[in-house]
Amino acid sequence: MGKISNASASSQTARATLTLREMLVKGRFRPGERIREVPLAAQLDVSRIPLRLALERLAHEGFLEVRPTRGFVVQEFSTEDIYDAIELRGLLEGAAARLAAERLRDTKELDSMREASREILSLVRRPKLTTEAFRSYVDLNVKFHAALLDLSRSRMLRRSIEQACALPFASPGAFLERQFVSSDLHELFLISADQHCSIVEAIADGEGSRAEMLTREHARVARRNLEDALKNREALPNMAGARLIAL
Repeated sequence: MGKISNASASSQTARATLTLREMLVKGRFRPGERIREVPLAAQLDVSRIPLRLALERLAHEGFLEVRPTRGFVVQEFSTEDIYDAIELRGLLEGAAARLAAERLRDTKELDSMREASREILSLVRRPKLTTEAFRSYVDLNVKFHAALLDLSRSRMLRRSIEQACALPFASPGAFLERQFVSSDLHELFLISADQHCSIVEAIADGEGSRAEMLTREHARVARRNLEDALKNREALPNMAGARLIAL
């Protein structure tokens, strides 16, 4: 390939990053496998430099490991790694909730979180959570967590949380599908919905420590989902990033 412009290189890097991340999550590469850059660049139809930048970005996110003699190698994760990732997200989001309570200027700033929490509560109180309602729940959950981060008014925390949530099994929505398909876990929807409302209330009242504790506890719902998935391992292959996990 010939010389490319900065704009084109940036576009290629973004495209390569998205495609590679999806390939990794779907298990197209085995844990411990070395990434062969020349054939991969041809496969993705990108130049070597944008591909290298994409690989470095995915290494920063934790999907890849950089080894001096082997280049980029696909990372393998233990179940302890996943528990740690969930715990880290809880710590960071808890800090965000505390800052949100401390930095709240007007309770109207909570309107987005409050609306999302009320709509979520209305959904999970239905006799049956349909597939359509579940999709709405997922979208509202994303909205809630994004609004919480916005209210923290912390660029440093935003960067850290985005980094912590880059891995598919560490994000707030990582185990929601598992929670939806398992009848044993449906109670967690009600528990999470109640926690959402309590977090909003604590922030509104300026109770930073309580908001932090509630948010950390909220993140631990994912641990219940993971524990259930590990007991029923036939369901694990359907979980995003499952093929990168050593069981």
